[in-house]
This record gives sequence, structure tokens and C-alpha cells, in this order.
Amino acid sequence: MTRRLGRKLVLEARGQVPDGLGGHTGDWQTLGTHWAEVAQRSGRQERGEGSARSRVSYTVRVRAVGPDQPSRPKPGQRFRDGNRVFMIRSVADARAGEPLLECLTDEELLP
Repeated sequence: MTRRLGRKLVLEARGQVPDGLGGHTGDWQTLGTHWAEVAQRSGRQERGEGSARSRVSYTVRVRAVGPDQPSRPKPGQRFRDGNRVFMIRSVADARAGEPLLECLTDEELLP
């Protein structure tokens, strides 16, 4: 089955940036760009601090990248599509015969 990887996503990882006072602050750094297929998995409403919030899970499929490459997605990293951010929860090889990685993600709203 041929997949349509028609959505351009930026892969980002949290890095350490000097804060000018002898410490560090966390910031997101770009690791690469991936063409992807994004499919919604599920949605639910959760109780947050003082109000309810929604959480939507997606499967993001990208071309396979070798495990030693810095552009290979890893849990704890994120994909960005403009203002939309997909936090990566897990990464696995796709079905046999498909040179793809399947990333299970949760969409987060940026402030």
C-alpha cells in the first residue's frame, strides 16, 4: 500500500541554552524536516487545573531513518506544523515491507 506523505513537519528536541546568568534554560531546537502522513487516533476530554481540556492523539508516519541519525524521531521530541505541536510518545517501525516509522503523538496547544 502506498502512503501519501504530504504534510511537512519539523522535528524538534529540547536543548539547553545558556541564560546569561551562569545557568541554562530549555529551548526547542530543529533537528530536521519530515514529510508525513498524520492520522487522528482518538480524542478525549480531561480535567485540568480549574477547567476541562481536550487531548487528541495522532499517528504520524514518516520515512524510516537509521537509528544512528539525529533526524530520527524519539519519544520526548516533537513535530511542529506551524502553531500545531505533536509531542512524540513512542516510535516504532511500520508494518513489514513499509520503510516507515510510526510515531504515536499527542497534540498540545501552545500558549
